[in-house]
Amino acid sequence: MTLICKRQFVIVWRCFKNMANLPVCHNVKSVNIEDMRHKYKDGNETFTEDNLKCKEPIGQFKEWFEEACKVPEMEANAVHLATATKIGAPSVRPVLLKGYGTDGFKFYTNYGSRKGQELAENPRAALSFYWEPLKRCVRVEGRVEKLTEEESDSYFHSRPLESQIGSSVSAQSTPIPSRETLTQRELQLAAEYGDGKKELPRPSHWGGYVVIPESVEFWQGQTTRIHDRIHFRRPRSGEQPDGVMLHQGENGWVYERLSP
Repeated sequence: MTLICKRQFVIVWRCFKNMANLPVCHNVKSVNIEDMRHKYKDGNETFTEDNLKCKEPIGQFKEWFEEACKVPEMEANAVHLATATKIGAPSVRPVLLKGYGTDGFKFYTNYGSRKGQELAENPRAALSFYWEPLKRCVRVEGRVEKLTEEESDSYFHSRPLESQIGSSVSAQSTPIPSRETLTQRELQLAAEYGDGKKELPRPSHWGGYVVIPESVEFWQGQTTRIHDRIHFRRPRSGEQPDGVMLHQGENGWVYERLSP
């Protein structure tokens, strides 16, 4: 047996040996979880138009978000971000909200990631906040723009150094051979910038986006599944609020109740 053949044999043998130590997973057939149910809010805790603190969505979001921030052990700014390719193939993942206001909802990520690539070809997105202890959800839909380099620089350098390094070492969404690949690069950057004498530059592949809302829905769950949904949107051309099906909001918004 040649030396090359021996090496190939050893590699194959090691692979089989390692596989033998893996846990055995059996095929999972259909699992019935129909009986999983949680109690939501009762009929005396409905969310009606009279409960709106603001007649525009950003102020109302602020009211609900600040309530969510008071819930222990809940990451209130965690939000699921949905994007899609130009042909409509969707994907979704959690990100962290890093700012909001009349200019929109801001988050930061790797421009080369899957979401970054999808936003480049289809600059629209949806956000979904779910605050389970409060039985509340907020959904946002709108177009997306990149934040300025100055704003991305400012936020990047406000982060802890380890977070800056984490963003720098990862070519997000691309395959790597092992975690060790990231660890080695992390150690290199920590050795170079860890003493604080030099500022780690923001990588060009990383920065911020803002979702500029066109639609914002406020949902509150009911145990009966007759949930409350109040939907803010921009009025359509020639549309006039009648005060029954469609209500006049503030700052150019209208709102309506949707069936659950």
